Amino acid sequence: MSELTLYVDANYDSPWAMSAFVALEEKQLPYELVTRVLSKKETFAPGYGARTKKVPALRRGDFWLAESMAITEYLAESFPFPKHPRLYPENLEERATCREVQSFLRTDLMAIRQERPTTTLWFARATTPLSAEAEATVKRLVDAVEPLLAHGRPTLFASWCIADADLALMLQRLNLNGTALPPTLRAYAEANWLRPSVAKWNALPRGPTPV
Repeated sequence: MSELTLYVDANYDSPWAMSAFVALEEKQLPYELVTRVLSKKETFAPGYGARTKKVPALRRGDFWLAESMAITEYLAESFPFPKHPRLYPENLEERATCREVQSFLRTDLMAIRQERPTTTLWFARATTPLSAEAEATVKRLVDAVEPLLAHGRPTLFASWCIADADLALMLQRLNLNGTALPPTLRAYAEANWLRPSVAKWNALPRGPTPV
C-alpha cells in the first residue's frame, strides 16, 4: 500500500485535483488514486477525513490535507530537491511569482471559469460565445500573463514549475473552445497539455458525460 493517497473527483475534471495529481507525478512519488462522486456527496461519507470535505485531498497515514496549493507546497517541502524534482523555482522571486500565478487562477477570473468550465475540456465543448464580462476577463488574463511568457519558452521560468500546469489549464479553457489567444500563449498552453504528467491526467478514463 502506498504511503500517499490522493482523492479526486470521479469525473477527473477538477483543475485543482489535476494540479495535485501533476505534483505527485512530477515528484515521481508512488501513490494511490481514489475517486469520489461529488454529486453523491461522497466526500461527506464517514471515513473521509479532509476537514473541508472537498477534493483534492491528500492522505499520508493519519494526516489529511485538502486544498491544492496546500498539497503542492506540502509535497514540495516533504520531498525536497535534489532527491525529488522541484515543484517551485529555487529563486525566491520566481517562487513568489509561481505562487502569485497559482493564487490568481484560483481566486479570480470567475467569468471564464463559469462560462468555460473544465467539463468543456474533457466532455462536450462550449456552444455559446463568451459574454462581454468574460471577454473583459480574458483580456485581463492575457495582459497579466503575456509578459511572463514573452520569452517564448514553454515554461514560465527556465525550468518547469507547478504553476505551468495550472496556467496551461486556464488557457486551454479558451483555446480548446475556440477563443483566439496570442500565439505565444497558445503554444505555451498546448506544450504543457502534452507534458507527460498532464497527459496522464488527460488520459484517465472518463465516461461520455459527467457523473
